[in-house]
This record gives sequence, C-alpha cells and structure tokens, in this order.
Amino acid sequence: MSAYLLLASELYSLPVLRPVAAAAQAAGHRVGWLCAAPLAARLGPGEVRIADRAALAAFAADATFSTVHRIPPQLPGKQVQLFHGLNIDKRDDGGRGHFRIRDLFDLYCTHGPATTPRFAALAREHGDFAVAETGWPKLDPLFAPAAGRPTLRDAAGGRPVVMVASTFTRSLSAAPALLSVLPELIARGDRYWLLTLHPKCPPPLFDAYRALAGAHARFLESPDVVDMLRAADVLVCDTSSVIEECVLLDKPVVTLRTRRPQPYLLDVQAPEQVDAAIDAALAQPPAQMQAAREYGARIHPSRDGHAAQRVVAATERLLEGGFGPLRSRPAHPWRRWRARSTMRALFEPGLW
Repeated sequence: MSAYLLLASELYSLPVLRPVAAAAQAAGHRVGWLCAAPLAARLGPGEVRIADRAALAAFAADATFSTVHRIPPQLPGKQVQLFHGLNIDKRDDGGRGHFRIRDLFDLYCTHGPATTPRFAALAREHGDFAVAETGWPKLDPLFAPAAGRPTLRDAAGGRPVVMVASTFTRSLSAAPALLSVLPELIARGDRYWLLTLHPKCPPPLFDAYRALAGAHARFLESPDVVDMLRAADVLVCDTSSVIEECVLLDKPVVTLRTRRPQPYLLDVQAPEQVDAAIDAALAQPPAQMQAAREYGARIHPSRDGHAAQRVVAATERLLEGGFGPLRSRPAHPWRRWRARSTMRALFEPGLW
C-alpha cells in the first residue's frame, strides 16, 4: 500500500485529481489532499486534507501528484506531473511551452501521440524522469455512462445548448469581447447557454458573466466543465484547453480569434460573427468534424475512462523501480526557491 499526496493548488486541479484519488483508493492506497483553505472547503466527505507540517510528515507520502508546472521540491516522495490541460499550442514551444522541463518531476503522465514521443525523447536526453502514456484522468468521467442521471440539458427544453468558455490569459481571452454580443444572444431565448470562465480570470469578469444567468443561461465554475461538455451541442471558446475536451466528444467548436486556427475549428474574427458561426457549427460541417476526429486521435486516443487507473499503475511501477535507474535531478537552487515561494502562500501558515 502506497500513500498518495494530491496537490490541489488551483480550482481546476480538483476534477483532474479526483479520478486518481478514486482509482488509488480502489487499489488499496492511502490518499491525502494538500490545498489552501478556499479549496479545502470544496473537499467532499472522505477527502482528507493534510493541513500542517506535522500531518504532512505523518502521512509519509510515497508520491505527490500535481496539475501545475511548478511543484515545491520539498514535498515528499516521487513527484508526478498530470498536467492541467490538453492544449499544447496555447503558448510557443519556447520558455513557457508545454514541453519545458523544469527538473521538478520524476514521472510525466502523457495523454497521447501528440505529446508522448516528445516527452520520451526529453526523458532519454535528461535521464532523470520517466514517461508513461496514461491518458488524462480528468476525462474519465467524460467517457463514463451517464444514463439515468439528471443533466444540464434538462433546462434547455429542447433548445440547442451552447457552452461558452475562456482562458484567463489576457492576450488570448475572448471573454471580454464576447460580452458585447452575449446579452442580446441570450435574451433572444432560442438557445440555452452554459457559461464558465477560467478560475484565474479577474473578478469583474466573473461578475459580468454571472449577471448573464437567468431563464436562458446558467453560469458554472470549472469543476462543472465535464458536465457542461456532456450537455453542450457546440462550444464557443478562444484558445482554452477546453477545446480539446470538446473535440474528444465529437462536438463542433467555434472560436473567436483563436491563437492558432485549425481545420477542426470554425474561427471568426469579430464577436458579431459568432451567432452565424454557431448555426453553421450546429450543422456539424463534415470537413470540420473529420479534422476534429483526426486531431482527437492524436491528442487523446484512449476513450475507455480508465486513465486514472493507468496513472496509478505507472506510479507504482515508478516506486518499484520498473522504469530502470534514473539519475538524480539537478538541484537548481534558484528554481527550487521560486517553486517554493510561488506555492507557499497557498497553504496554512507554518506548513513549511
């Protein structure tokens, strides 16, 4: 039996980590959660929080799981990267790209052919971490049967359901621009709207989007994204990794000034064009949908809903030395200090 520490440093961490917690507990492992007080309030029954230094030492984690790029190297056990999204094109492949190695992880759990070979090559180059293609645990509920459960579609009353999501990066976010057309489109009442924002979006933007909720729209937060995707007929977005999640459900995507237009997206340049683009997307254009299926096969071919079980199996293999000998990671004191200082504010005073 191993002890798994789940680092829930952001709201979006919860839906990624919860399938891993369930799979670990089903396999007989112990699970503890490390998170700041606001997120601790969102933990459910049976989700045990590690709140101070003494509890952390007593838990004696064999592995720590993270969804963010930086993890305090002081955390115990092997350190496992699960990622917080599928989008490898959100930023350039340079200093802040998806493939940047920060010498903070022992195992990278990749999602599909679009990322695994590159990380495997980096693992051979560095020699101090392992790679396993597991799929993304957040998507496990996406592929699970939903028959008999209430859905977010119920309030639509047969109308098309449009989901709106946005990234937080100011230069990439379409959320502010969409506010110029959303009130009118929602008030028209011919569609039902599911609205969400990245947790790091500014509070005034959250206020503006929450104010749109009513008879024809509902605002939800990031832990509800999977349910939103299941309910939606079409997604309106920008450059968020939610796009990839929607593509995997074989549903069309409209983007507003996306950073990298692709054949599987219906991209427009002005908010006023979104309305017509939604109608076009609802018709599921064959070329767009075929491109989406081909892209989905590259980024996340597994659709069995068992990514979390593969993460647990890969972690146990790492703990047992099944990936072979790995070199010690470089110290990089300045990088380790930065990771520690970045994360320290998230936890209870005195944890460190």
